Amino acid sequence: MTSRLALTIAVALAFSAAADADAQKIVGEASLRSLPAPVLLDTAGMFLARYARVGDDFFIAGQPTQRALHDMKQLGVTTVINLRMPQEMTRIGFDEAQLIADLGMKYVHIPMRGGTGEMSYSPETLRKFSEALKAADGKVLLHCTIAWRASHIWAAYLIQQGVPDVDAVRHARTINLMDDHRMDDSGRQPLEMFLGRKVDGLGKP
Repeated sequence: MTSRLALTIAVALAFSAAADADAQKIVGEASLRSLPAPVLLDTAGMFLARYARVGDDFFIAGQPTQRALHDMKQLGVTTVINLRMPQEMTRIGFDEAQLIADLGMKYVHIPMRGGTGEMSYSPETLRKFSEALKAADGKVLLHCTIAWRASHIWAAYLIQQGVPDVDAVRHARTINLMDDHRMDDSGRQPLEMFLGRKVDGLGKP
């Protein structure tokens, strides 16, 4: 082996080790040692409104297309968590649950909306999401229509994991929190309803 080849291999191994050290796992972690910034990705032909990666194994997006779900499979996604209501899913033009099953991925449906009851923005709904995320084996795609509901429940999950309110809000706002409007009649944001309390930093730039 030449000295130049040996040097090239050594540098490659060093970069690989550094990448492994910097890797940030989100899925299945009991706690978050740090909060990686969301990386916004191209939505064209893939997702409605938003498509973001957080860490190495978690994606948040709007409604995926069939192509997007095929691509998610290729990226190593093993679980898709859908927050849309059943009536919303009748309008997308394909059977998402069936396609996900055909691709060999796990489909978790946690429908949610405003109001009260089993499908409301509530601590119980947050619990279901938290359990689904921690139980996932592999990368996860979380989606709703435009990543608004997804941003709110993701921020609630982060706060539950010990991330300060203001940091979680700022992080989710980068994705699609839109916390300057769409409040319910009580004036509360979904994030606050998930946690059952006021959240610092909401509605502030």
